[in-house]
Amino acid sequence: QVQLVESGGGLVQAGGSLRLSCAASGSTFNINAMSWYRQAPAKQRELVARIRQGGFTNYADSVKGRFTISRANAENTVYLQMNSLKPEDTAVYYCNAFQLLPTNMDYWGKGTLVTVSS
Repeated sequence: QVQLVESGGGLVQAGGSLRLSCAASGSTFNINAMSWYRQAPAKQRELVARIRQGGFTNYADSVKGRFTISRANAENTVYLQMNSLKPEDTAVYYCNAFQLLPTNMDYWGKGTLVTVSS
């Protein structure tokens, strides 16, 4: 089992920055990738950014060049640096950990709210 706890959300003005953190605990040695998803009101949850073993990253087109995902392996923590925030970035942001073996599993945090005012 893996437990994920997000932090760092809040209210920020458009153009501002926030850094989200996701602390993982438990059986973290089986994690293959960690991701940030977000879900805005009345919208489906969408992938924002992912970082895989080896440090490979990918981003949603809407956040490329503004958001950066990184990790501190020694701390089992993943970060999402969000710059040049826009009102449309307003959402609940969820941390996800994906495990391929021994069983295919997705773990989720409870989410942290990011509100960007115009």
